[in-house]
This record gives sequence, structure tokens and C-alpha cells, in this order.
Amino acid sequence: MDAITKNLTAAQAEAVTHIDGPLLIIAGPGSGKTRVVTHRVAHMLSQGVRPWQIAALTFTNKAAEEMRTRLDLLAPGQPVWMGTFHRFCAQQLRRYASYVGLAENYSIYDMSDSKSAMKRAIQAAGVSTSHATPEQIASAISNAKNRLITPEIMQQQSGRASDSVAARVYPVYQQQLLLANAVDFDDLLYHFACLLRENPEVRSELDAKLKYIMVDEYQDTNLAQYAIVRAMSVDHPNLAVTGDPDQSIYGWRGADLNNILDFEKDYPSVKTVRLEQNYRSTPNILAVADQLIRHNRRRKAKELYTENADGDNVILRQYEDGYQEADAIADEIAAQMIAGQAEPRDFAIFCRMNALTRSLEHALRNRGLPYQIINGVEFYQRKEVKDLLAYLHLINNPSHDVALQRVINTPTRSIGATTVGRLQAFADAERIPMLEAARRASEIDTMSKRAQTMLKSFVTLYDRLRKKATASLEDLLRFLVEETKYIEFLERTGVEKEDSNPIANVDELVSAAVEFDRMHPDDGSLEAFLEQVALVSDTDKFEDSGNRVTLMTLHAAKGLEFPRVFVIAVEDDLLPHYRSKQDDQQLEEERRLLFVGITRAQQWLQLSYAKRRSMRGDIRVVIPSMFLSELPRADMNVIESQTDRDFFDDGADESYPDSWDLVQEPSPPEQAEQEYKGDDTSVIPEIYRDPFVSKPKPKRTKPTITTALQTASDLLSSDRVPLGAYREGSVVRHPEYGDGTITEVTGRGPKRTAKIRFSEDQSEQTFRLAFAKLELLDTGGD
Repeated sequence: MDAITKNLTAAQAEAVTHIDGPLLIIAGPGSGKTRVVTHRVAHMLSQGVRPWQIAALTFTNKAAEEMRTRLDLLAPGQPVWMGTFHRFCAQQLRRYASYVGLAENYSIYDMSDSKSAMKRAIQAAGVSTSHATPEQIASAISNAKNRLITPEIMQQQSGRASDSVAARVYPVYQQQLLLANAVDFDDLLYHFACLLRENPEVRSELDAKLKYIMVDEYQDTNLAQYAIVRAMSVDHPNLAVTGDPDQSIYGWRGADLNNILDFEKDYPSVKTVRLEQNYRSTPNILAVADQLIRHNRRRKAKELYTENADGDNVILRQYEDGYQEADAIADEIAAQMIAGQAEPRDFAIFCRMNALTRSLEHALRNRGLPYQIINGVEFYQRKEVKDLLAYLHLINNPSHDVALQRVINTPTRSIGATTVGRLQAFADAERIPMLEAARRASEIDTMSKRAQTMLKSFVTLYDRLRKKATASLEDLLRFLVEETKYIEFLERTGVEKEDSNPIANVDELVSAAVEFDRMHPDDGSLEAFLEQVALVSDTDKFEDSGNRVTLMTLHAAKGLEFPRVFVIAVEDDLLPHYRSKQDDQQLEEERRLLFVGITRAQQWLQLSYAKRRSMRGDIRVVIPSMFLSELPRADMNVIESQTDRDFFDDGADESYPDSWDLVQEPSPPEQAEQEYKGDDTSVIPEIYRDPFVSKPKPKRTKPTITTALQTASDLLSSDRVPLGAYREGSVVRHPEYGDGTITEVTGRGPKRTAKIRFSEDQSEQTFRLAFAKLELLDTGGD
């Protein structure tokens, strides 16, 4: 007992020693919450709670692994269940699969599998995608599942045209998943939550078995996760949740901040403990983060403090453009390494979106600095790895049509798209899996004898592979590679790239199989391996043992820490993201995102922005993020160019009306009113509401119009499409962004401007029509 409670603060000990009844731990960044959770589990075990009565749910495998490692030091060998929400639900669904129409060996679709299945469902539903792209349909269905909305309910509630289309696809998509004995990522939560809601005996059984539920990062739970933990904490309401409303950054994927804000309403008898001492950052870094987050209204008030030694002031730096920013950061890293102040592993560079890492990669490579990108192309998403995993999926689950479509002609065996299309049509008509349809290929009248022979050959190969399903994973994988002659296929067709050697990736997959066999000598199975692969988290690829600079998005940085941190492109339209600026709740989430990035830093922090930035081939003039106006200058070193001196001048400059009072030290909101009381009435400066207000004219490295069109009169009199032809609803094509639909048109003549939503990534961009390289595909008229 002394070893468990030794060296804990009063607040930590208060949380650790609480056993029965609901518990809310408000844990600020770097406050030792992982230590509190693991010590609390150890304390419960020491007080007689049985290990199988405890379940600790996290959001990443990395966090679960860290908890397990720490618990083993305090209470070795205790079989407490620790893992992610999705892994927990996946394992429970194996036990109760029949309740939701699945078999125990069901497959878990990854993102690409789900995308393929969605396209097939859209086709089967016979809907047009003119009013909603496949991505929009998939997003609407995902949101419905996260809110536990069934296909029937969605059909009744759908209002917008895109929702109406999604409502028609939803039941078809779910039906095809069940036919394939598969689930997508959202289904793991959706099916299990519905199972608990619709089967009282199962709910009661799990509530009695798992009397103590612990949830980490509770601020990131969605409605389905909320329903699951609530259902399992009815008879034994010993639910302990840990989180921080100020670090809720996943609203875009369904996280509901109200879950943690309203926890004390859900459980009136709750004990609330605040962990406010920070063990990670210097006082200056913490002061900057604290001043920033106090501008949010929807939060739980807390006083962050640290006893760490003073460090360097936070740096706020301006660059001419993104390329100078990347080069200067790489030079700074190299300089600190040469001075013996740090190693590559000490540095992390955070950005709002992955596309911003390209110039950084180039700058780091030019200086010979080793780096890793987190949340980029995952190993398990590489083509050759996906191919072999598809074979394994099909071996484990013969109904996995998506896997069959991937491997039926890989390596090539003269089974073309026409044959696959006819096979799928037959399978759909007979309501059977495509593998079963391949066995009955002789019954398909529209198929040639040669195609039938090729399908029979594939089925024979499959049956040989299937016989090895119970072998060790290593043996099965080696047998698969040999039987399919996959290495010969790669040697014949593969092109070795700078960052990807396909054959080496196959070897790495075999190594992963060897490691899995070693870690699971008694309970290892193909099914378990595929489940582990499917539930890999973004940050599971982070290797803190390698001596490399880390590049990642701010979202991926959650849960990590680094001695020295750069946060780049703190700019309007990027951070906060342009889609968030008209919604107070989304704007607060963007502020929380920057707060998370700042609080990853332990010793040294630099925030930066550029005057101009190249995005998708366009060089844009940008303005600093509104969040920079909320930071305390006393704890910062501001390094700016002479041309923008008004922005950070110590004295107010009345001749500069667009400085929006950044010259003054920002005042935090009243601390007594920090708890959320309702609608946020704070005023956002008008400059942030209109992207054209007070913005300097963009400087471009390349003209966006032909040199023959020099003046406004030339533009209006040219043989180009009349500017008046572009209107709301028009469909256009851009050489960089692809096809899109005009959502708003403003201005006249050469100043006529259009806002366009592009189909590929649903981004919205604004163009001056006279200068944009647009092709008018459809005027949008009747």
C-alpha cells in the first residue's frame, strides 16, 4: 500500500484511494493522469477487488500499453483488461456476435475496405451522387452510427438532399456488411451499444462482471461510447472517468464535449478531483497555454501551475513564406544539435494539416537530419501489405467480398474487370458471397468458358490456402507468399521507390507475424492478428526509441510530449481552420487544438506564421491567427520583420486601424465566469469573418491568366466564358482541385468572385473568376 500511495500529491492520492461510486478526474496536461489511473487500479487490487472485475478503456493502443507496463511494476501479472474502446467492443462482439447477425469470425473493414463497400452499396441502392459525393454519404452514415441512429430512423429524419441520399444507402450498406460477415470501424461501437440497449440480460451480465469501469480521455467519447459505459454502470455505478475539457479536439469525428461537462449531472453523487499541477512544461510554456485556453467558455475551470524550473521564453516568429519557415526550422534544429543542446529525437514539428510537412521534409533531408512522419502513409496501408492482408482476411472469412475483389487477380491471373463484374452481379442476384459465386461459376451464362476456368483455378488456390488457416501465422504467411508467387510478381511489376521497397515491406509483415506468434504462444490466431492490425491507432507508429525529428499533425500529437516543439503555420484559415470561424463551438475546438500543441512542449517552444504560404500550387498572402492576439507577451520573445512591426509594436499605433488591438497585452476573461453558462457572446474581430477584408493583394510567382489578358477590359472582352455564366450551382473544373460546385457568387465584372466546394476532399476555395483557371462544365440552370 505504501508503494502505491508514496510520492503522490494530495489530489492524486484522493483520486487513487477512491474505489466505490462515480469519480470524475479533471486532469490538466502533464498532470500525471496515467500514473493516477494505474496507481488507482493497483490500490483497488490491494483492497480485494478482483482483476477481472476491472476494465480500463483508452483511445490508443500506445496509452493502453503504457498503462499495462506501469501496472505490472506495481501489481505484476494481474489480468486487468486494458485496451481501447474499439478493441473492447470487438472482443465482446465475438462473444455476442449472433445477437447482431454476425458470426464470431467477422472481419473488421479498414478505411479503404469501407470505401469500396460504400461504393458498391451506392451502386446497389441506385442513387445518384450529383447531390452528395460518396465521401459525404459515408460521413453522414458514420455520424448516424456514432449517434446510434438506425437506418430506419435516419430515413424518417433526413432533411437535406445529401442526408436523404445517405438515408437510402445506409440500409443497403449495412445489409451488405452483414452478408459479408463484416463490420466497419463505427459498427464496433454501434453494434455493441445497440446490443446492450436491446438485450437487458447481456447488459446485466456485463455490469455484474465488470463492476469497475475506468475511462481515459473521457472528453473524446461520442454518444455511442457514452451509452456503452452508462449501460455497464447501472447496477454497479463505479464509473471513473479521467479527462480534460480543454483537450477535447475530436468533435469533427463525433466526440461530444457535453459527456464530460455534464458528468456531474449524470452522477449527482460523483466525487470530483482536479489535477492541476503540471510536471511536464516550464512555467513560461504553461503560462502561454493557460492564457490562451481561458478564452474558451465551454470548459471546467482549473488553475494550472508547475514547480518546474524557469525555462526560455516562448518564441513567436514571423517568416517571409513557408519555405523560409522550413529552412529556418531545420537550421535551428541543426544549430542546437551542433551546440550539444539536443538530439534529433528531442524535436517535434506540429502543423494543422499533413500537406504542410512537404517543405519541412525537403529542408530536413537537405541537411541530413533524420525524421519520421506520424499519421502519414501507414505501413498496413501499403499496397503489397494490403494485398497479403486481403488474402488473410479471405482465409479467415470466406464472405469478405472486398478482400476477394482485391486478390482475385493479384497476382494477375487473367481475371479481368468484366469477369469480376459478372461474378458480383451473380452473387448479388443469388444473395451469396462472391467466393461462393466463384465456386458456381459454371452457372453464370454470361461468362466465357475461359473465365470460368480461371475462377475455378482461383478457388482451388484458395482451398489450398484455407487448409493452412490453423497453422502459426508465420507459417501461413510464408505459405501464402510462396503459393501465390507474390515475390516474383513484385519483382516483375514492382517499382522500388525512395521510401518504399515492396519486397522489404513483405519481409516486415512476416516479421510482424513472427512477433505476434511469439507474443501469443497459446492464444494466437489469424482472427486475433487481423483484429490487432485493424485496430492500429494513428500514434502506434510513433517510435520514441529512434533518434529522429518527429513531424505530425496537432491531432496526432495528443498524448505525446517532446523537449522541444515547433508549431508552424499559426495562421488565419489554417488555425483556426476556415470552416470553424462561423461557429463558436468549432472555434473553441480550434483553440483547444493549439492548446494541446503548446502543452506537448517540455522545455522549449516556438510558434510561427508566414506572410505568404504556398497551398496546392497557389501562393497566398495570409494573416496571423487570431489566437496569437490572446497570448501573453511577457512570457514570449517576438521576432518579426520590419515591415510588419505594427503588429507587435509595444506602443499603440493609431495610424494602423487594422491592428485589431494586438499591440496591447490581452486580458483574460473573468475567472469567476469560466464555467460555461450558455451562449458565448465574445466578439470575433470582423477581419476574421470576411476573407477579403484588409488582406494584402496576393503576390504570385506565376501568372494565373495568359499574358494576352492584361487589363480588366481585356478580360471582359475576351473569348473566355462570360463571367456572368458562373453562378450558384454551376459545376466547374480546376486543374489543381478537380471538379467542384459553386456555392456562392459575389461582386461584378472583373471583381466577380466565386466560392467553390470541391468533390474530392470537400474543401472550399474562393477564386476571382477573371483570373481563375476554371472550366465551366454545367451552368446549373434548369
